[in-house]
Amino acid sequence: AGRGGAPPGPAGDAAVAPRRPRVAVLLSGGVDSAVALHLLLRGGEYEVVAFYLKIWLEDELSHLGECPWEDDVAVCRRLCADAGVPLETVSLQDEYAETVLAYTVAEAGAGRTPNPDVLCNRRVKFGTFLEYLDRRPAGTGFDRVASGHYAAVLPPRAGDGDRGGVYRLGRGADPVKDQSYFLSTLTQRQLARALFPLGRYTKPEVRALATELGLVNSGRPDSQGLCFLGKVKFEQFLESYLGTREGDIVDASTGDVVGRHRGIWFHTVGQRKGLGRSMEVHANAHGPWYVVAKDPARDVVFVSNRYHEGEFERDRSEFEVEDVHWIAGRPDLLAHDRPVRLDMKIRHGPRIVAGTLALAAGGDAGGRVVLEDPDGGLAPGQFVAFYRPDDPAAECLGAGVIGDGHWLRFTEEGREGKMPPRAGTDNSGGENGAVL
Repeated sequence: AGRGGAPPGPAGDAAVAPRRPRVAVLLSGGVDSAVALHLLLRGGEYEVVAFYLKIWLEDELSHLGECPWEDDVAVCRRLCADAGVPLETVSLQDEYAETVLAYTVAEAGAGRTPNPDVLCNRRVKFGTFLEYLDRRPAGTGFDRVASGHYAAVLPPRAGDGDRGGVYRLGRGADPVKDQSYFLSTLTQRQLARALFPLGRYTKPEVRALATELGLVNSGRPDSQGLCFLGKVKFEQFLESYLGTREGDIVDASTGDVVGRHRGIWFHTVGQRKGLGRSMEVHANAHGPWYVVAKDPARDVVFVSNRYHEGEFERDRSEFEVEDVHWIAGRPDLLAHDRPVRLDMKIRHGPRIVAGTLALAAGGDAGGRVVLEDPDGGLAPGQFVAFYRPDDPAAECLGAGVIGDGHWLRFTEEGREGKMPPRAGTDNSGGENGAVL
């Protein structure tokens, strides 16, 4: 049950100690989750059990490279043995494949930019895993789920009144490591049972704690990339499921063909790195080029070497947002049907941008965002997280998905004959591509 619990009462003591809340800690083998485990043990307030979730795809991806997950499990076993904490391993591979993997492949195949980590938190770590815990026999269930995310569950705001039972999400104290973006689609039920012990710590402080505690993984580097891929590159993963399907790379200003791509799913808006090898030699001399839009219907990738000039300012500053989700219900500052200033994150990282959100008439599901300063790449499919502005608690209000609307001027021009016709093949999974 974990060290640090209250000692038993004296013999014959009739008082029964109150039951400590049972916490399932998600352990990955990394430093963050290991320190989170020890912080929960330190106060003796909780009965702690560690869980390692199997969500990797060893059979499907084994041909792409080495599998590092055995190392993760071995580290978790050592950490739990040293801490005196039970470790359970739960396989959620099928559930992951049916939700996160299917979503990732479908979005990428449609030319959009998916974020599997956002969906993984809602549908797997705080979704199917919570359901698994709730199906356990009586007496073996858990009150809370803890993770090593840099985020916080905030207390009710002053003036919430009868909303005192509302759970709110806050940014982590470390602006670089803050992971509220990845948690921005959690529901009230999920947030009510979530614990984020690292919320008030910075990454250097967590590293120092790991060293102080003598953790076996204190010097282990942070994992990079998507949790289910391990060392497999995302481009390799996409090719294994979607194959390749060539098409034109078109100068968005002139309509000239300036290169050929292997598949629209290998490119995202704002991309510069890696684009040169797909460009014609004469075009490369006039770079750098950036991806500005895609037309999935014609397999066209639009690029520009003037992306940071006025011609594209609107494409980098305004976008439609869809599938808006509010963590604690529609925020009070959106009570009126007019554009409201919010802080936003377009992607994970320290950068917070200001802008306005105008919800569509008749509902909360969508709207339009106008940023105060142009962004480096507004890619349809990306999540945008909304934050209460000028808020010391840094509350994350919820999130939405960037829609396809700001691509329309490129795709419509193509259909009116101002751009080259679609380059050739059908949409049956690509050449040598596996269909999910």
